[in-house]
Amino acid sequence: MWFSSVLAVICCTGRRIGSIILKNLQNMVDKSDKDVSYWLPKPKSRIDMQFHVRGVPFTLERDIIVEKSAKIVEILNEQSDDSIYQFLRNIPAHPKTFELVARFCHGFELQMSCENVLPLACLAFYLGMTESHSPNNLLSKAVTFFEQRILPCWNETIKAFLTTEDIIQQAVDTGLVGECIESLVCKAVNDPYLLGEPLVNFVNDELSEDDEFHHKPSARRKLFVSEWQSEDLTILPLSLYELTIHSMNQHAVPPRFVAASLLKYAKKWVFCSAKGEKKMSVCKTNHQREVMEAVERLLPHQKGLFPCTILFEMLRFAIHLEANVGCRNGLELRIGKQLDQATASDLLIPSRDYAKEMHYDIECVKRIIKHFYRDYNSNMEGLTAVARLIEEFLIEVASDRDLEISAFVSLVEMSSAASMGTDRSSDGIYRAIDIYLDKHSYLTESEKEEVCRGLDYHRMSAETCEHAAKNQRLPLRIVVQVLFLVQLQLRDAITREMQGPDNRLTQDEVEKDERELALNDGVQKSEMEKMSNKVMELEKECHMMRKEIEEGCIHMVKKEKTSMWREMKRKFGCINKMNNCNCQVKKKKVHPKLWP
Repeated sequence: MWFSSVLAVICCTGRRIGSIILKNLQNMVDKSDKDVSYWLPKPKSRIDMQFHVRGVPFTLERDIIVEKSAKIVEILNEQSDDSIYQFLRNIPAHPKTFELVARFCHGFELQMSCENVLPLACLAFYLGMTESHSPNNLLSKAVTFFEQRILPCWNETIKAFLTTEDIIQQAVDTGLVGECIESLVCKAVNDPYLLGEPLVNFVNDELSEDDEFHHKPSARRKLFVSEWQSEDLTILPLSLYELTIHSMNQHAVPPRFVAASLLKYAKKWVFCSAKGEKKMSVCKTNHQREVMEAVERLLPHQKGLFPCTILFEMLRFAIHLEANVGCRNGLELRIGKQLDQATASDLLIPSRDYAKEMHYDIECVKRIIKHFYRDYNSNMEGLTAVARLIEEFLIEVASDRDLEISAFVSLVEMSSAASMGTDRSSDGIYRAIDIYLDKHSYLTESEKEEVCRGLDYHRMSAETCEHAAKNQRLPLRIVVQVLFLVQLQLRDAITREMQGPDNRLTQDEVEKDERELALNDGVQKSEMEKMSNKVMELEKECHMMRKEIEEGCIHMVKKEKTSMWREMKRKFGCINKMNNCNCQVKKKKVHPKLWP
């Protein structure tokens, strides 16, 4: 009996205690919804001021806040209800930051860190919490902590700088943004590897020993690399990152390290985020476009900071994101300066005019090539490399069935002009034309001749000329020209071989040459016979070709005349239905007895 009674009392008491706790918790929640400052002490007699920070209300005692804030004292002295109301309802800070300020005003000790020191400093500056108004005020404490604990460290500076994104204008006005940027720039000048490892590009000249020594990472950072990693600037939003890199470009930070940081930023916010996503939101697309334009704008103009392949990748993204004309033109100009490093696959830039099928932006490639020849002032190796590159690109795009004749012919002419100053033959151009004619078999004879207009027969090798002479895809006029050219070349070779020594040679030189010719007489005769046989074969082929052409024309004319004559005889009744004899023969067979 007693046990059950005690248990009932305990249960009843527990229910009461539980209900009291729940009621108190509910009261705390209700108060927290209405006023975040419910935790502050409430004296019996006080005049409160209610602040609104981004819609969150704070109720503070007027005397306490007035003691620390010169701005509130100034507003109260104006005795303008409208000014006080506007000020209290438009505090430019985050609610958590204002809560820390309220705690400071009530005597609580603040735990400052890189995440809150700059917002605290900005709000303290806005409220006028200076030493001239009250000793040991919040502004001086925040600035001291920032200077002594944040600015000396690279990582802490970046983390603190990141917190100014939402209060950028206040941070600029107080000079805190400038301090962060100056600290980062100074550290990057002393140790550029904080920005990342630069790209190795064979275009750049080798660094001198002084440069290599100056740009080495610190020994301490190498020793403790597993324990300490430098914070990356790529975590910064674009507005803060652009300010930082712009300042680094104006100071002595090596351009190749700046370029390394820019590439990492583009990979993080454009390249990586765009992979695997067929459809992106408009907001994300706009952000990627802004990043792409900023990276191109901030990239130093020094040649060779990026490999050509990376520049082409950036250009493709710029075209895909529909970046502004300045961004695309800037990338095309940078590519043109080092086009001799590119490959044919790099030049296969998809055109944004097509959505389903893959087509190439020929006009973009032509602009890049023009940039190269306009600014090129190097040796012959670069010219030869670009001439070979254009031929390879021409071969790649020749199989595009939608490539118009005018665009292909312009590329052929450009390729022919590119190889003109080099020792390259026209074999690559001939191969591209052959592929184009094969993929566009529906072309008329005149259109085929237009395609072959830029082909220079005089620079084709003997093997290519032999192939062209038997190529049925080529127009007949081109084949005849190739045969005629080969014939002339062989005749010239024979003529040169048959000519005697130069008349200006001395008698000793003539006798010496005669002895050498006598020794090589057998070899020369055999070579002459081979050349003569080759000429005879080519002349025979050319003669047979002309004969076939003439016979074809005569046959067509004769057939046409015979058909007309037969039609006339048929109309006059001179043709029998059973046979094709003429009138006179028929009469002789039908009336043989009328003649003696």
